[in-house]
Amino acid sequence: MSYYDREPRRHLSFAQLNNSLVTLIAINLVIFVTLAFVQAVYFLQYGDSGNAIPRFNADWVSWFALPADPDTLLTHPWTILTYMFTHTGVWHVIGNMLWLWVFGYILQDLTGTKKLVPLYLYGALGGALVFILAYNIFPGLRPQLPYQTLIGASAGVMAIAVAVTTISPGYRVLPVLNGGIPIWIIMIIYLIIDLAGIPSGNTGGHLAHLAGALMGFLFVVSFRRGYDWGAWINNFFEWINNLFNPEKPKRGRVIKSELFYKSKSQPYKKTANVTEQRIDEILDKISVKGYDSLTDDEKDLLKRASGKNEQ
Repeated sequence: MSYYDREPRRHLSFAQLNNSLVTLIAINLVIFVTLAFVQAVYFLQYGDSGNAIPRFNADWVSWFALPADPDTLLTHPWTILTYMFTHTGVWHVIGNMLWLWVFGYILQDLTGTKKLVPLYLYGALGGALVFILAYNIFPGLRPQLPYQTLIGASAGVMAIAVAVTTISPGYRVLPVLNGGIPIWIIMIIYLIIDLAGIPSGNTGGHLAHLAGALMGFLFVVSFRRGYDWGAWINNFFEWINNLFNPEKPKRGRVIKSELFYKSKSQPYKKTANVTEQRIDEILDKISVKGYDSLTDDEKDLLKRASGKNEQ
């Protein structure tokens, strides 16, 4: 059995510090709770007259959702990032966070923490691109262009799920069910549901999911060929983390050179062992030539010997 096809050895858990998965879930949940609170305030203000939800969407969600119309996108360019963390429905956020938790945990178990965030971002950005292109290219979707928007983490989650399946298709989940279900079966069902959902509604969303899946597959294939698409993202976050780090070396400073080649002090000081024979030699030297004839090392050795005796 290969390394990637082994059985899961740890239980799913949120109790991990410095965990990219927990960070992603936390960002999604914080934004959801914030918008849910605002939506509740709108409902209390306008009641069920039918004005609460439209006003809430116009005043708040429109600032987070990705518009399909390029002209609107130019006035809200930040939405290409905010949309992937935005949910307004309870079941929408629960479903996405559950899938993100399961597939994200497996990905970190297989590859570590540095692939999760890049995959999430690439999948979501790929989904955003396909969403915008679809409503601007396909004649059947173009009439809906002015009012179509996209929110949710589904495209990013799909990229992570497909990446996990590509890395280890034999990875099994739910082991209590006859030894577990191979993850590739779950992924195939997931893709079929999205493909079948294109004509039935939320066309742009389903296309974005499939685009995210493609990005996850290409990410893994590219990595296997020696190209790490996520390296620059991880380097960028490390740079951000080190902006206010006083221990970070300044640009142009080479610690190795400063410590070893240009250091004004010796890397270590040679200290002679305090032995009875050595002390006798120093005392004989004092009796013949006097105390002033001793070298600094001999004086130091004599002081250490006298201190040792005092203890």
